[in-house]
Amino acid sequence: MDLVYVALFVGIVAILYAVYLIRSILREEEGTERMHEIATAIQDGADAFLKREFKTLAIVVIIIAVILAIIPGINELEALTFILGASVSAAAAYVGMWIATRANVRVSNMARVSFPRTFKLAFSGGTVMGMLVVGLGILGVSVVYILSGDPELIIGYAFGSSLSALFLRVGGGIYTKSADVGADLVGKVEKGIPEDDPRNPAVIADNVGDCVGDTAGMGSDLFESYVSAIAAAMVLGFSLVQAKGYGTELVILPLILAAVGIIMSIIGTFFVRIPKETGKDFQEQIKLASSAMGRGITISNVLMIIASYFIITMLIRSEEITALDIFYALTTGLVAGFIMGKTTDYFTSSRFSPVLNIARSAETGPSVTILEGFSTGMLSVLPPAIVIAIGTVLAFNFAGLYGIAIASVGILGVLGINLSTDCYGPIVDNAAGIAEMCNLEKEVRTRTEALDAVGNTTAAMGKGFAIGSAALAALAWLAAFYDKVDIYYLQKGMELELSIMDANLMAGLMLGTMITFIFCSLTIKAVSNGSFEIVKEVRRQFSEIKGLMEGKAKPDYERCVDITTKRALKEMILPGLLVIFVPILVGVWSIEALGGLLAGALTTGFLFAIMMANSGAAWDNAKKYIEAGNIGGKGSDAHKAAVVGDTVGDPFKDTSGPSLNILIKLIGKVGLIFIPFFLLFM
Repeated sequence: MDLVYVALFVGIVAILYAVYLIRSILREEEGTERMHEIATAIQDGADAFLKREFKTLAIVVIIIAVILAIIPGINELEALTFILGASVSAAAAYVGMWIATRANVRVSNMARVSFPRTFKLAFSGGTVMGMLVVGLGILGVSVVYILSGDPELIIGYAFGSSLSALFLRVGGGIYTKSADVGADLVGKVEKGIPEDDPRNPAVIADNVGDCVGDTAGMGSDLFESYVSAIAAAMVLGFSLVQAKGYGTELVILPLILAAVGIIMSIIGTFFVRIPKETGKDFQEQIKLASSAMGRGITISNVLMIIASYFIITMLIRSEEITALDIFYALTTGLVAGFIMGKTTDYFTSSRFSPVLNIARSAETGPSVTILEGFSTGMLSVLPPAIVIAIGTVLAFNFAGLYGIAIASVGILGVLGINLSTDCYGPIVDNAAGIAEMCNLEKEVRTRTEALDAVGNTTAAMGKGFAIGSAALAALAWLAAFYDKVDIYYLQKGMELELSIMDANLMAGLMLGTMITFIFCSLTIKAVSNGSFEIVKEVRRQFSEIKGLMEGKAKPDYERCVDITTKRALKEMILPGLLVIFVPILVGVWSIEALGGLLAGALTTGFLFAIMMANSGAAWDNAKKYIEAGNIGGKGSDAHKAAVVGDTVGDPFKDTSGPSLNILIKLIGKVGLIFIPFFLLFM
């Protein structure tokens, strides 16, 4: 138990590091009065959306907590840990979003001075979210375990974080892409004005969406993955202690490894720097920023592997599962995450042929652009699927089901720095928008656009990393589900029989596959509905507000923010209910069918998420490649076709795809928590 306090201490260190970065960011200047005005509008819009979303979330959390407290067989304390998990996840997301909306304008202003300092400031803003997620995540798990001594209560904590992530990811994703698609279709395609043009009534809503969807949403998503991986490994370790008398070090090892990962992530952030002497070429700046981030991530991973070896060999004394077995399983996860990040970079960066092929296809029009991007996205599932398949087999052969859970901890080992590179993206995206809206110097806009292009790739890599971690975490929860069901069956003198030819299991597989399609349909339809409302409103303002197109009148930004907020909150309810209640209904019918449901949702959700995230990012970067002056540049027919491809990819990469991460993990937790309830119907 003493070692748990080490994890607690490391969590506090990560939070203090985030506070230090927040203070250093806020010391920088905001720039001109116009820049301050735009930044304030973005801040107010983001605050208003999250506060309204949190009110809806609070109601749902209370209802589910009451259900958990009254259902027979479920420890009523899980209701309390459930509330704690939802609250901590929401808090991490809110603070990360808060600093992102303050960092964006300061990054724009710093771009007037120095490219290396601009990059450093933007990365610091992303690092705040990275450190808050891992710090608060491990802090919450440590506190629950220290107070209760029962790892199974952490399941409630993980369930709460999942519910919060579902709301923030789905709601934020619907918000950001409704505004983005609506703004682009009228502004870029119909009116021929630049992205982030201040004349566009939806431009502020679009920038708000970057913060609530790509910062708060991604932060809560990976907070949930992080907690899920640790919790699943601790639960499986606890099962081995109870069933086979293994040492309790298997329970606390995931916490200690997570703590080591935080320290290595902090060290890695100090290597994410650009030399003072840099060129002004757009592609060179992209290369410098990408190399700096890659260097930090690589160093963190190498240090994590070295430190983990010594930690595991010192802690593990079991003869049944050796220290080397566990180390190999952990390394499997780390390597899988690293490879997935690199393959995502290949399929989504404008430095490689997949994106360049999409850009060239734009010369033929929108249809071929969409086909090329869709084909690229589907092809991109090949390497991750092979990596996760091999990783799963290796981890299982090394240390059984516990090995799979440890591999999921491994892939999230240096989450602190991985998430920092991802949350850097929305900050530089906003910074580029502010530079455009304030008509800053060309050199300033070149710097912010170069950082934004890097942000698109790091965001895509972050999504690939999030999907990979989600797949392994979901596998760990599936393992924990079957492990717990098996224990309950043995207590009742029964034997759990698993067969692919079992009719109930096959039916569950079909239903699990169906959930992925229905969930994607609902979330894409939600973006379609929201975009429709924004397109109508933007067209109305251009038509009715005299002098708006000429820049002599100011658009009604707040109206678009309000429309998008209401639409997102309304549209996120049905997907949320689907994820929670379908597994409960299936579990009441048949435990075997529920197992099939979890497996079906995991396999299809994982592949769909990769395809959607990568195709969307590839379309986006193909558009940016053209906007940089290639293949006709801005305003050309190729550019207009690329914009259409980008608007198709927006809900793919920022709404449906990332939300599937949460779906495949959340249904596993619902299934696990409600097992005692399901057994009442046997």
